Amino acid sequence: MSQQLSERTPEPAERRGGAVWALVITGVAGFMAALDNLVVTTALPSIREDFGGALDELEWTVSAYTLTFAVLLMFGAALGDRFGRRRLFLVGITVFTGASAAAALAPGIDSLIAARAVQGVGAAIMMPLTLTLLTAAVPAAKRGMAYGIWGAVNGLAVASGPLIGGSLTEHLSWQWIFWLNVPLGLALLPLARLRLAESFGSGAPLDIRGTLLASGGLFGIVYGLVRAPVVGWSDGVVLLALFGGTALLTGFVFHGMRARNPMLPMRLFRSRAFAGINAASLLMFLGMFGSIFLLSQYMQGVLGYSPTEAGLRMLPWTGMPMLVAPVAGYLSDRIGGRPVVAAGLFLQAVGLGWFALVVEADTSYATQLPALIVSGVGMSLYFAPASALVMSSVRPQEQGIASGANNALREVGGALGIAVMASIFSSQGGYESAQTFVDGIRPALWAGSAAVAVAGLATLCIPRGGAAARVEGTGAEAPVPVPVPVPVPETAAR
Repeated sequence: MSQQLSERTPEPAERRGGAVWALVITGVAGFMAALDNLVVTTALPSIREDFGGALDELEWTVSAYTLTFAVLLMFGAALGDRFGRRRLFLVGITVFTGASAAAALAPGIDSLIAARAVQGVGAAIMMPLTLTLLTAAVPAAKRGMAYGIWGAVNGLAVASGPLIGGSLTEHLSWQWIFWLNVPLGLALLPLARLRLAESFGSGAPLDIRGTLLASGGLFGIVYGLVRAPVVGWSDGVVLLALFGGTALLTGFVFHGMRARNPMLPMRLFRSRAFAGINAASLLMFLGMFGSIFLLSQYMQGVLGYSPTEAGLRMLPWTGMPMLVAPVAGYLSDRIGGRPVVAAGLFLQAVGLGWFALVVEADTSYATQLPALIVSGVGMSLYFAPASALVMSSVRPQEQGIASGANNALREVGGALGIAVMASIFSSQGGYESAQTFVDGIRPALWAGSAAVAVAGLATLCIPRGGAAARVEGTGAEAPVPVPVPVPVPETAAR
């Protein structure tokens, strides 16, 4: 049915507001989803004061969101392709907004974690569709700049989470980090309904088996990594979760190789461009998320900054995307995304390594500043061109699943980064004193720096001259344009 709908007469994008409205709507939606990845980090001390909770429970206030976000992203993209991207986009906004209100009203740590998990479900439906809806509305010649702005907004949201969370926590209360989403979500619903055109994918059936394998596998691994520092790596439940999760993910890979319509076709990874940028995204988020999770606590718990002071002092890092990311998008249009992304990742690795060298119980802000600036420039160079590399690495009919896969791997990287780096922190230090915190965070930062450096090496595997996708039925790789998905008339979408 959706295949028939996609063949109807196109509805001009201008009738619904065109590229500008699409950029505004998808940018705000992406900002909300990306912001909630790390907006909680500077509020963790306040949440711990109100609700109590050990390190693993505090981790779950972040990881519950990133985990459900990660495991359902590809499924959310597939739902949009089959039932209508705008329609599912509206569903995702509704779920996300409602769960945000539930998180703000949570009476305890368990209900907060549950609300965060539901938030992740809404974000998983909403986020991958932002890029496909934007692609549908923007002419091909202008997509590089549009992706650059979209990437800058999302990068700013991820990075400014600690500042926004800290300011709201200090001057209002930590609950306001969730109330913030409610008016934004309510404003987006009518705008998306009126200003975005409907579009569909190929109409392939939903991959329920693949969804269950991926979801179960990722949950097992992240759960095991979060629990291990608390109960020990030899605990039976931890071992069962880790080995069971690995087995399920292995099954997911084989399923993707053999199934007729898998959620994530493994043949996409035959493209060096697709494989390279996705490996880089996973490792980048692993190193960055875990580092911000610990550094925001270091600035408050060790250096004694208030939540707002900690967020402001991270501005040379977190605010840099507003200045650099649009320029990075422009450069990627001129020289290709590969060198821009690689340079950004290597700079981010240098910045995290610099932090590891200077972090002490009494480190001055002037000593931290060079690391903050280098990290900010590096992160900005990554975010803008990465989306363009993803979307141009596959065929047009696979853009929805490619966007979902890349966002999923980013979120998997974030969840793994928090779990892995918190495990390193716990094994080498703890919260007992300023010095024990420093003893734990230093090796964790080195691990984050190493992960981002490997991400830079993965980017260098992308073919020179831009992204390329393997032409089915041949052994060659050929450049793939990114045309606009065909929208359908309003009457057909009903």
